[in-house]
Amino acid sequence: MHDSEQTKTDTPKARSRLARYRDEREQAREQNPRSLAAVARESVQNAIFERFQHNFSDFIGDRQPLTWALGLGIGIAVGYAALGFRKLIGVFQLPWLMTTSERVASAAAEVPWWVILLAPAVGGLIVGFILQHFVAGQRAHAVADVIEYRSLRDCRIDPKTGLISALLAAMSLGAGASAGREGPVVHLGATLASWLEYRFHLSPANRRTLLASGVAAAVAASFNAPIAGVLFAHEVILRHYAMRAFVPIVIASVTGGVISRIHLGNFPAFTIPDYQITSFLEVPAFALLGVTCAAVAILFQFTIIASERIVWHFESPLWLRTALGGLAVGAIAIVFPEVLGVGYETTDRALYMSLPLWMLLALIVAKTLATAITLAVRFAGGIFSPSLYLGALTGAAFGIVATTAFPEVGASYGLYAILGMGAVAACVLGAPISTILICFELTSGYELSLALLLTVSIAVGLNQALLGQSYFDWQLAKRGLFLQEGPHKSIMRRLTVSGFMSERSDKADKKHLAADSEEPWLLPSDTLERALRTFDRSGKARVAVVSENDQSLIIGWAERMHALNAFNKALIDAHVEEHR
Repeated sequence: MHDSEQTKTDTPKARSRLARYRDEREQAREQNPRSLAAVARESVQNAIFERFQHNFSDFIGDRQPLTWALGLGIGIAVGYAALGFRKLIGVFQLPWLMTTSERVASAAAEVPWWVILLAPAVGGLIVGFILQHFVAGQRAHAVADVIEYRSLRDCRIDPKTGLISALLAAMSLGAGASAGREGPVVHLGATLASWLEYRFHLSPANRRTLLASGVAAAVAASFNAPIAGVLFAHEVILRHYAMRAFVPIVIASVTGGVISRIHLGNFPAFTIPDYQITSFLEVPAFALLGVTCAAVAILFQFTIIASERIVWHFESPLWLRTALGGLAVGAIAIVFPEVLGVGYETTDRALYMSLPLWMLLALIVAKTLATAITLAVRFAGGIFSPSLYLGALTGAAFGIVATTAFPEVGASYGLYAILGMGAVAACVLGAPISTILICFELTSGYELSLALLLTVSIAVGLNQALLGQSYFDWQLAKRGLFLQEGPHKSIMRRLTVSGFMSERSDKADKKHLAADSEEPWLLPSDTLERALRTFDRSGKARVAVVSENDQSLIIGWAERMHALNAFNKALIDAHVEEHR
């Protein structure tokens, strides 16, 4: 049997088939390396070159090079605007303090008491008159308004409003009002960014990025803290950390910081003595300081809220309210001149441990009242500097008690003053990460990271548990804007019927709603939120859109599906923007 099978394979036909098989296999072996090389080249081309080409085309198509360049321009403009704002405060301060120095408390000790009493009142009279007759809404704008412009108003800030708000803030602080200069500078930076970005017709996402770039440059120039400026813009204004937004914001912040250092010197806003954490047994003290700072921050915010409600309960002209409020601040300043203006001199003294315990406690109360009155009567100014002021005083007072009770393990109370600064400011601003970085950069002290993180986190957690919001969120809530509810709420309030309505095709023939008609209708300016509620309430899938001037004239139609499609698209766009 075996011989028979071997005979079959030895036939010429079998040998020919075997030879062809060997030739084909040899040919495949010769061709295989070339095929692998071709596949490799194709894979490299697809994986690298085509991806590079796609990403670069998207980068150019989204006008990112222009956005980066505008970030540089915004940083330069805002940096010099911040410097000019500081000089302007000195100009308004000069007539009554006879100096443009930021050491307001020391200068106030050299002038008569009646000047201290009347200067804020006269300043309030002028500020109130301008607000009442020349400013829409009768209030100056600050950080909360920038957040609102980003959320609802497509980043469009009226340049006139921004410049008047900055002028009124400089006038208020120059007259001795107890407020901060950083909030007005942030709004001024956002105003300049808004004006510049609209000259180039950028996409909404790029406009929001550049608005945040103006804010970052303002913070960097005000505090000489570019890292904190970047994080503040992301944490408070954008409320996300998209990679595409990062570069323009960094460019603007670094540029603003460089301009500040060129003209003011390469040193932090506050200088502090040497300090050290002597023992890890102090960790419970840091935690207890967080609880104390939370209490001070919560009482500070409650005092502002209560003061505003009390002041606006009485009917009177705005100029009279600001004048009387200035008189009240002046009366407090006769006893405690440290409450006047921004208050950085007193903050420095707290850091250098040059104030006794009774003075620290008294100034916490006095500054809280003076700032609450200042903001309640609508002097222009921010909340950042008063928060740092109160935090430094609280930490210093706590430090005196801690080092007296436990001298063998207590650190210098200058350290506690720094921790208090960060904790109170983080609670009020609702920005713990950027506030921690601001404290690092303001003091050039990174060794205290463990203590600062613990103190700030406990303070912010308690503030969130009891108040549930920051000072900016409270300001926005008064206007019906609740950002903590999520982006879908702001989208529903930002989109209007005009964005998804379809116009009538027969415009020549006027079509009116009957006078006694109960048919639902919408205006082009109505929000998507109102439109969806109208659809739901009426049960209709199609509703008439009437003219703003003649609410009986039908100019188009709004359909439920178009409204939902617009909402879904905006949600997707927001998600993409936050993760690019």
